[in-house]
Amino acid sequence: MQYLAGLKEYLDVNYDSFALDKAASQGTWHVFHLHGRGILPAYIVENHTYETTLKDKNGHRFPVHKTDIKFFHSVEEALEIAEKIKIDRSVRSMGLEPIYSTKGRNFIKNKSLYPLMLDREVLFITLLEGEILRGVIQAFNRYEIQLSLKTGLTVTILRHALYDVRNKKGRSFLKSVQDRKKDWKKSQYYVRAEA
Repeated sequence: MQYLAGLKEYLDVNYDSFALDKAASQGTWHVFHLHGRGILPAYIVENHTYETTLKDKNGHRFPVHKTDIKFFHSVEEALEIAEKIKIDRSVRSMGLEPIYSTKGRNFIKNKSLYPLMLDREVLFITLLEGEILRGVIQAFNRYEIQLSLKTGLTVTILRHALYDVRNKKGRSFLKSVQDRKKDWKKSQYYVRAEA
């Protein structure tokens, strides 16, 4: 039997450690990109299992279902990050909504994310409303992928907002695509379990 060396240990430490929780506990300002193409500079005042309450600079509170958040980043890096976001117009024209059912989401396996993170492979992550973010995976957990953009800027993508994840060669790492194309390749990080 073979297993992916280090994945279990990584997940034990990181799988339930969320950037949204960290942002809530620190009270730091972020820019939240919401479905419907809304962009809201705010900080988190309440963070629950399915809903987050954001507060803007005018003191207005916005209860937001977490599936309505596509990604977020620090306020200080907002202008630089905005310049890095590209748009896939064909995806945008589909008018995709948030996917509330976990079974209907575009799923990427932890077994795919972990080697991509270790190899620092450049990825193009397309979101449901067509935004494309290019970078390398810095970290991931149960609900989020932290992506380091070319200049070292960090964006936290909510996994439910994924449309596709591809490398420079155009290979998709979504489970549904790999199951259909049968192009899954065993990572160099797989090792044989001791008997």
